[in-house]
Amino acid sequence: MEEVKPSAVEDKAAAEEAVEERVAQEKTEDSTAQNKETEEREVDVEREMEGEVEVVTPCPTESHGLQGTIKGHDLFGYVGIEAVLDQMRRKTMKAGFEFNIMVVGQSGLGKSTLVNTLFKSKVSRKSCSPNYEEKISKTVKLQSVSHVIEEKGVKMKLTVIDTPGFGDQINNENCWEPIVSYVNEQYERYLKEELYVNRKPRIPDTRVHCCVYFLPATGHWLRPIDVEFMKRLGKIVSIVPIIAKADTLTMEERQEFKQRIRQDLNANGIRVYPQTEYDEDPEDRILNDKIRENIPFAVVGTDKEHQVNGNKVLGRKTKWGIIEVENVAHCEFTNLRDLLIRSHLQDLKDVTHNIHYETFRVRRLNESNLTLQPPVSTVYCS
Repeated sequence: MEEVKPSAVEDKAAAEEAVEERVAQEKTEDSTAQNKETEEREVDVEREMEGEVEVVTPCPTESHGLQGTIKGHDLFGYVGIEAVLDQMRRKTMKAGFEFNIMVVGQSGLGKSTLVNTLFKSKVSRKSCSPNYEEKISKTVKLQSVSHVIEEKGVKMKLTVIDTPGFGDQINNENCWEPIVSYVNEQYERYLKEELYVNRKPRIPDTRVHCCVYFLPATGHWLRPIDVEFMKRLGKIVSIVPIIAKADTLTMEERQEFKQRIRQDLNANGIRVYPQTEYDEDPEDRILNDKIRENIPFAVVGTDKEHQVNGNKVLGRKTKWGIIEVENVAHCEFTNLRDLLIRSHLQDLKDVTHNIHYETFRVRRLNESNLTLQPPVSTVYCS
């Protein structure tokens, strides 16, 4: 028999029917995809509202076009980025770090005792000199002593710079100049090390990270020498003013004195640490505002222990009882310790490097036109 072939009309109808089926299938797939995308977008919005994931719109950058942030549940699994903190911690513990603190104030305000109390060890110059003899220096001579303190595997090279002779003369005019020269000389040394072609892997850091200024507990106002010193030093180093031997004041006298000092600081435009312009975020501002409200700290220092309710405490014994150094109801020593060591030590180093040293570096490079001259030699005792 002869085979029957489909006509052209039938072929055309079959082709049209196939095209219609394909178009309908594509519409169905598009609709499904749109619904899925809408559902995913709604889930992302809900998760963003719940704080689970941060949705960041990619923004153009100069070198790589678009840049976005992938965070939280956007990751396919654990990457291990957080482990870098452990790496940094291990390197820091191996290498250790440096902290240089300067104490300034007239004789008899307890500078050495307070430093020993802060670090709970004999780190002051007076404590390290077996044949130390207290005598008033005719001029301001800076003297430093260094120790390596280790606690729970963390090593810190602590350098304490003392300023005997400051404020002890009848005529104290320009007694701050040796201190200003010392601070600038440490910046100069660091800058010269940076400019060497073959630099050291780790530049020794002798820059002053903090200056603790001791105010006598007079109960009145700042003295002219206090104003002049802090006005000049506040531009090149972080200053933390404290009221020394605050146990000689009543609680009411202490608060009134602190208020007068704050008024004097504001009236004379004196910048003390922590400055408001260095607050990095609202969280820092809240913490630093509490500190600024308590400055200057009214402190008491001692390295002697006494029994109080069966416990050994650092304190000063009087006829009326024991003044506990670490009791916030008695003095503000713990506030000072927390600021210098437990909460702001790294920030003090950062402000020194990024603000004070950077200001010095820019000025020196502009002055010398990239050609540094050696600093004027000054003799310091150490």
